[in-house]
Amino acid sequence: MSLLEVDRVNAYYGDSHILFDVSMRMEACETLALLGRNGAGKSTTLKTIMGVVTPRSGAVLLEGKPIHGLAPYEIARLGVQLVPEERRIFGELSVEENLELAALTAPRPLDPAQIFAYFPQLAQRRKHRGRALSGGEQQMLAVGRALMRDPKLILLDEPFEGLAPVVVQELMRAIRRLAEQGRTIVIVEQNVAATLSLTDRCYILSNGHIVHEGAARTLRQSHEIMSRYLGV
Repeated sequence: MSLLEVDRVNAYYGDSHILFDVSMRMEACETLALLGRNGAGKSTTLKTIMGVVTPRSGAVLLEGKPIHGLAPYEIARLGVQLVPEERRIFGELSVEENLELAALTAPRPLDPAQIFAYFPQLAQRRKHRGRALSGGEQQMLAVGRALMRDPKLILLDEPFEGLAPVVVQELMRAIRRLAEQGRTIVIVEQNVAATLSLTDRCYILSNGHIVHEGAARTLRQSHEIMSRYLGV
């Protein structure tokens, strides 16, 4: 049984049909890439898994149990965490307070020291307010906040967007370390090269349809698929 299954999901925004019979599976301890051009439906897929968008048909199963139709906070309690593209950290709270707040309702929260081990830069800024952090530090905090809840599945939506290359490298090191420690991670990202270097398998979405599934290393060698669906 897969950790997470998305089974023939159709999702809409109002009358606009966004996802068409999307089916995916994620195994425990796997790192997965969800790729595609802008507007392909990648973020909508993550939001559907997280309960932000309710599918009109199809199913989302976590460890074999349906979670579609549950509220996002209920899905979070079951062990799924979304790090949104907008980060949504609390700007008036310190780094430590952001982490502590995430831990309040977690069944088995991590110690903040474990987060600082992944992101030493945050340890140096632990007393600083969220709004005083750089974009890269805010992204680290957003990932760290999700980790505080010790999730079964982490959904990362555009984690590298707008960040300097040196910061991207630091985040990549942290994500690679998480993967090596057995975390299950789904990455939606426009930086195809960076994402494929981190992931085991990948799906490609095009206009709301799954058009490719396979090993990340195989996709890296397929210039035709990369060019056709990703413009790379």
